[in-house]
Amino acid sequence: MTDDIWKRDEADSPCVKICVVHPGARICTGCYRSIDEIARWSRMTPAERAEIRAALPDRAVLLTRRRGGRRGRRQE
Repeated sequence: MTDDIWKRDEADSPCVKICVVHPGARICTGCYRSIDEIARWSRMTPAERAEIRAALPDRAVLLTRRRGGRRGRRQE
């Protein structure tokens, strides 16, 4: 199987092929970009892309909130 369908012209795309938008955070769970950023990516300048790429790691915490599991359900 080849990955030709996923190849893109821009070399600096942060896409990791996990394209699912989190309904609450409104960002992609794979690359952490917003829908608007994904749509505009090919039209952005290299400087705009670099600025967004620098902010992506900080967005990961928006998707890793703990639910509490069993401990969260216990009544103490």
